[in-house]
Amino acid sequence: MKYAEGEFAPLETYLRARLADQGFMGHMGAEVDELSPGICVMAVNRRPELLQQHGFFHGGVTAFLVDNATTVAAATVRGQGVLTAEFKLNLLAPASGDRLICRARVVKSGRQVSVVAADVFCITDGVEKHTATALASIAMVGDNLMQKEPLQSQSAQAV
Repeated sequence: MKYAEGEFAPLETYLRARLADQGFMGHMGAEVDELSPGICVMAVNRRPELLQQHGFFHGGVTAFLVDNATTVAAATVRGQGVLTAEFKLNLLAPASGDRLICRARVVKSGRQVSVVAADVFCITDGVEKHTATALASIAMVGDNLMQKEPLQSQSAQAV
């Protein structure tokens, strides 16, 4: 779906508020760096609790970013509820940077399933290193997300 100028803003506000209410996003310290139709960029900063025994970002952190960023990217296209049906994740290199960033983009938006690709990079001193790539199938559930699940929380109303 293509949005006319200004039409995407209510959905963006809604999605950012829903993510702010997601407990695991807060637990991971994840941030949404970019949100636009068909695109979601999500990242976490390096912290000891996100690292594995060798000092690299844990693969589970990469998987979390892929899972969340791909579903949100899919939601931006049709404004429907979304659930991850499956994803294939290839870890390409150890993620040893200061920040881990996932860029998800919708490849094909469908009425029932959308296909979303994601690439994950670690950033060290401003230099990006490609650490993972993924392809996800996202189930499109329900109708208009904003009508079905209105915002009710404090953080959502503040956004």
